[in-house]
Amino acid sequence: MEVILLERVAKLGQMGEVVRVRDGYARNFLLPAGKALRATKENKTRFESMKSQLEARNLELKNEASKVGEKLGGLEVVLVRQAGETGQLYGSVSTRDIAEALTAAGFTVARNQVMLNHPIKTIGLHEIPVTLHPEVEVAVRANVARSAEEAERQSRGEDLTLNRDDYDDEEEAFEEAPAAESEGEAEVEAEADSEQA
Repeated sequence: MEVILLERVAKLGQMGEVVRVRDGYARNFLLPAGKALRATKENKTRFESMKSQLEARNLELKNEASKVGEKLGGLEVVLVRQAGETGQLYGSVSTRDIAEALTAAGFTVARNQVMLNHPIKTIGLHEIPVTLHPEVEVAVRANVARSAEEAERQSRGEDLTLNRDDYDDEEEAFEEAPAAESEGEAEVEAEADSEQA
């Protein structure tokens, strides 16, 4: 189906372009969301009459989004989740969680504006793009940690994903080494005693 775009759509085209899309994408997303019109003669003339209004409205929305983007860009939100010793989360952090955290921080962000290709499943600092307008995108940082204290340590640059078992193994190896030497000495002494007897 051919449609006329009423606004810029990512990976599709700019405002005013006539593009061919799949019927389902047009019927289920572009047309109901008001992002496009069917490419008929009537709609083409209608678009030409609306074009200046649409461009003015788009510029106004872009300016508003840019102002919000200046404040929102680089913001860090802390998400406390339960995780195992290796840093693997028991659940995951989704777009809804990030949108709610940004809303709690005082910004109005819908979950469809958070661009997360796959859910976050590990603790750490994650850069996440947020699309405020088709032409305005900012990055926020999600600090996923087991506690507020760990989140603070992570934001200072400490890596908490190191496996604690690695430290335990090193300590055990260090403690076992002197014990093994003393066992070897005891065996030598026992052999010497048996030879003397």
